Amino acid sequence: MIPLKDDNPTSTFPYVTVALIALNTMVFIYQSSLGQGMLGPIKLGQVKLDLFILKAGAIPYEITRLRDIIPENFLPPPLSLFTAMFVHGGFMHLGGNMLYLWIFGDNIEDRLGHLKFLIFYLSTGVVASLTHVVIHPDSAIPMIGASGAVAGILGAYFLLFPRAHVKTLIIVFFFIRVVSIPAVIFLGIWFAFQVLSTAAGGGIAWYAHIGGFVAGTAVVWSAVGGGKGRKRGRRGR
Repeated sequence: MIPLKDDNPTSTFPYVTVALIALNTMVFIYQSSLGQGMLGPIKLGQVKLDLFILKAGAIPYEITRLRDIIPENFLPPPLSLFTAMFVHGGFMHLGGNMLYLWIFGDNIEDRLGHLKFLIFYLSTGVVASLTHVVIHPDSAIPMIGASGAVAGILGAYFLLFPRAHVKTLIIVFFFIRVVSIPAVIFLGIWFAFQVLSTAAGGGIAWYAHIGGFVAGTAVVWSAVGGGKGRKRGRRGR
């Protein structure tokens, strides 16, 4: 399922959402401009990783022991929980995260306000990363990407706008169709997929997605008094 747009209009311009998309894109362009020659790659076990990713990614082993593996970094390991949110492994990785951020982030920013939304985004992103760190404390593989923070936004949207509709592209073999799906169903399926995928692994930090989603839901649940004040998604966007 690929979300295309929702039908949930906003009353304010999503300055922070746009700025986050721009910042992630600029970091990716900078990362891509470095080239393999300047980056490495460095071989970590059987995995080859760019030096930039090793420096900016959140490595559970470093965070739990508060010391760097080779190469040494100029930042204390805990700060990588923030820098990792703005680094991506490829164009599809970046594009997928930014698509979800654009579709769902503006409504949460509209509801929370610009500053609170930024704090919410960064906080749920850190919680998401820490969830992965707790599950895999000895991992030396860097975790990167905005998906944990974006998962926090999805959790907030799930609670605040369950009756909004998401125009979704569904591709199953030769079956291709655009359908409108209630947000509660779309995001419920998304979350269920993350949970079921934990058994598969595959180099994706599934537990970070789960942790971010739960954190986003919990924060909003607390902020709106146990779910009171939820808004119905309105058509017209």
